[in-house]
Amino acid sequence: MAPVAEVHVAVGVIRRGDKVLIARRPDHLHQGGLLEFPGGKLEPGETVQQALVRETLEETGLTVSAADLTPLIGIRHDYGDKRVFLDVWEAFSHSGEPEGKEGQSVEWRSPSLLLDEEFPAANRPIIRAARLPRRYAITGSARDADDYVARIKRGVPGKSSALCLLRAPELDAASYQEVAARVLSGEAGHQNVNWMLHGKPALLESFPDAAGVHMPWREAQRHRQRPIGSNHWLAVSCHSADEIEHAMKLDADFITLGPVRPTESHPGAPALGTEVFRDLIAQSAIVIYGLGGLNIGDERDIVSLGAQGIAGIGFWWPSVAAQQ
Repeated sequence: MAPVAEVHVAVGVIRRGDKVLIARRPDHLHQGGLLEFPGGKLEPGETVQQALVRETLEETGLTVSAADLTPLIGIRHDYGDKRVFLDVWEAFSHSGEPEGKEGQSVEWRSPSLLLDEEFPAANRPIIRAARLPRRYAITGSARDADDYVARIKRGVPGKSSALCLLRAPELDAASYQEVAARVLSGEAGHQNVNWMLHGKPALLESFPDAAGVHMPWREAQRHRQRPIGSNHWLAVSCHSADEIEHAMKLDADFITLGPVRPTESHPGAPALGTEVFRDLIAQSAIVIYGLGGLNIGDERDIVSLGAQGIAGIGFWWPSVAAQQ
């Protein structure tokens, strides 16, 4: 039997303010009745940007500029009867008012209201990518619980990212829980930040208002299925293809992957390099943040490799000098 050819599909996450454009697939099409993002198959000789501009106009009447499109995520999925590569790009500017040019209903909807079961199975990572920011802030080192809270107050994760990992390896369990309680209560400010806890999933039993839990690899490898509900984010620290595959089996929402470059915080860890980093992303249907040796100036290049964005400490965490 001849192998099933892969269909290259351009997909657009088109934003207007805090909402994205979605449509309902006509019943007679593949996966009919489900919701979808605008897009369609590439024609011979087309770039993905050209295809997305054409498909968006044909389907919805909106005009987007190829020059304004930014890569968001790439997903390979096998439906059994069809294999697809969803090449997903993001657009923040457009002209016109959307309408269902092919008889489909269209609407603007908040990403937080996009439900997995309403979309084809391959769209789940797109939904996650649409909800998550480009930057994932991580807390750095501090002396004790008071110092952590003070540094968070002085830092600006809310201006750099709406998502922050409360990572405090210097603290014992009791001190970490003290910091988590103080941060989640608003004592450290930054009420617009969604705080991820670092460590065991059981932390959410004590702190259900946290955005989710980020498991280091040593914790993730102990699990064989998703250890928390879908109402919280699940993240995993990964460093290789095998670890990424395990995170996907756990139904993780996103991962950090690195170190991309040598980093002061882990001087002995071998760096992946951009080529390996890019190849690992291309093989993986999950939202990935690049980690290690990166700063805000690297964000565009990391996104161009297929990542959601950058994760790190240095782009926001106050230095000792800043605390004095």
